[in-house]
Amino acid sequence: MITGEQEKIKITLPDGSKRELPKGSTSMDLALQISEGLARNVLAAKVNGEVWDATRPIEKDAAVQLLTWNDTEGKATFWHSSAHLMAEALEALYPGIKFGIGPAIENGYYYDVDFGGKAFSQDDFKAIEDKMLELARQKSDYIRKPVSKADAIAYFKDKGDEYKLDLIEGLEDGSITFYTQGNFVDLCRGPHIPNTGFIKAAKLMNVAGAYWRGDEKNKQLTRIYGITFPKQKELIDYLTLLEEAKKRDHRKLGKELELFTFSEKVGMGLPLWLPKGTALRERLEQFLRKAQVKAGYSPVVTPHIGSKQLYVTSGHWDKYGKDSFQPIHTPDEDEEFLLKPMNCPHHCEIYKAKPRSYKDLPLRLAEFGTVYRYEQSGELHGLTRVRGFTQDDAHIFCRPEQVKEEFIKVIDLVLYVFRALGFDDYTAQISLRHQTEREKYIGDEAQWEKAEQEIMEAASERGLRTVIAFGEAAFYGPKLDFMVKDALGRKWQLGTIQVDYQLPNRFELEYVGSDNQRHRPVMIHRAPFGSLERFVAVLIEHCAGNFPLWLSPEQIAVLPISEKFAAYAQKVYTMLEEKDIRGFIDNRDEKIGRKIRDAEVSKVPFMLIVGEKEQEEGKVSVRKHGQGDLGSFTLEDFAKYFQNEASIQPVSA
Repeated sequence: MITGEQEKIKITLPDGSKRELPKGSTSMDLALQISEGLARNVLAAKVNGEVWDATRPIEKDAAVQLLTWNDTEGKATFWHSSAHLMAEALEALYPGIKFGIGPAIENGYYYDVDFGGKAFSQDDFKAIEDKMLELARQKSDYIRKPVSKADAIAYFKDKGDEYKLDLIEGLEDGSITFYTQGNFVDLCRGPHIPNTGFIKAAKLMNVAGAYWRGDEKNKQLTRIYGITFPKQKELIDYLTLLEEAKKRDHRKLGKELELFTFSEKVGMGLPLWLPKGTALRERLEQFLRKAQVKAGYSPVVTPHIGSKQLYVTSGHWDKYGKDSFQPIHTPDEDEEFLLKPMNCPHHCEIYKAKPRSYKDLPLRLAEFGTVYRYEQSGELHGLTRVRGFTQDDAHIFCRPEQVKEEFIKVIDLVLYVFRALGFDDYTAQISLRHQTEREKYIGDEAQWEKAEQEIMEAASERGLRTVIAFGEAAFYGPKLDFMVKDALGRKWQLGTIQVDYQLPNRFELEYVGSDNQRHRPVMIHRAPFGSLERFVAVLIEHCAGNFPLWLSPEQIAVLPISEKFAAYAQKVYTMLEEKDIRGFIDNRDEKIGRKIRDAEVSKVPFMLIVGEKEQEEGKVSVRKHGQGDLGSFTLEDFAKYFQNEASIQPVSA
């Protein structure tokens, strides 16, 4: 603790309270002043919005947030430090190896390593994990040291590590720091946790190849993925969660439940929806279409391609042209088209198709529009990352004074969708411009500020739990992104609402106001599902394939005990089908136990068993998936029970 008559600095805490500390005190000193219990859990600190080592001196008045394992930045710092610890263990076990980069990732960290021809595989994981924990128990401090560029180059030249030298080339003198823990020294800007003793559990997860700097012309390094925790129990819980996630993997369940497939001949990242998956998808679309019509939206349809000039006008070509499929040329060489990468420019042209008055606004145009974006093959992942996907897209054209009211209405629609599908745990992320990189965004400063304020006010009025993310705005406007937590506690970005003052300018959209003058409308982009493909993937994993009854592709399986009851089974099915209850008859020459097991595996919500007794009494014996026998029902009673169960209402995962 720093003492004496030193100059004082004022520290502002997140709750607005203030404390005084001697100049040069650290965030750890601050934590100790508050309580020793807190200090034992502090991993790093956010000083004036930048994450620092908790042991780094603070030389002037600052806003400080102490970061623990419960904070995203705290976890990231912990895992970044763990990457250094793994590198130290690797260097001890494999002398002479060289290192690329070792960042924290969403869950854990990785380090790219050049083993110089030494053999390495998953069989070596255990020895490295043991070494990491041995080193962690030494409680070595992570020590930050500024170095000159010349000294940094000299150090890694002497060590013979060309990858670090390559990194140093792009750094400015005066901005370079080394971090040391134990016997390991690394080029790193930090931050890091106070010492290795915080790391109590370590597990290496995977090994893969990675080209240096992502360039196939460079050498392929070995990328080692790992994860660490401050408690052994948390590692055990995490591994249990991973096992459950494997069972819920939408790629696995999508195949087992016959929902979708992919074909190399069709092309990577282009899903093919099978009949059951199509039924699921169409049910989702019908659900939202009905809600949209009720909310005053007008459905539209636009082509799958558009003139390149359309996207030049919108600004998307300059911003995303490299991520789009290359222009399509017609027999007329002067004509260039693109596979549609987004729907909004098309909707702007629909707005522009006739003169608009202030009385016409708001105009709400909605489309389930399929768009195409080129994703690198290594980034494709089931339905969550594809090259062709359908957006439940809508664009609201309104007067400036209508923006907040319309924004709130969209929030209500998004929350209705979430409640109906069992997504009860979510945070609204207010995505704003980067505070220091305003040049990345187009448009008028005053309009940006107004749009940002309107989003924050709308979220506040609806009582949403919010976080602010600087640098996450679209290039043309701020937005509200809904971050949903699934049944396994994983976060997904589902649903987005964006305020846009820019596209109406670019497309010269106008309406005649009550003053008989021409004005620009404001545009709100919204998509409650986001991407239908991604939404279905998340939904599959959230409910483990046990869809809400109203959404299930096959709601019933009629199971005749033997061929003798096939006619009665058909009668049962036909009567229920007339009541819009979907399913199938299992007429296979199998024992009833096998039919029940297969229906359970296929996650069919209800099994209706028919035999001699049921036929004589005009009834069905009902089993419910995951619950077992419900007893005997007349068809009318079952239909009433079913319709009540199938009503769109909040569901549990």
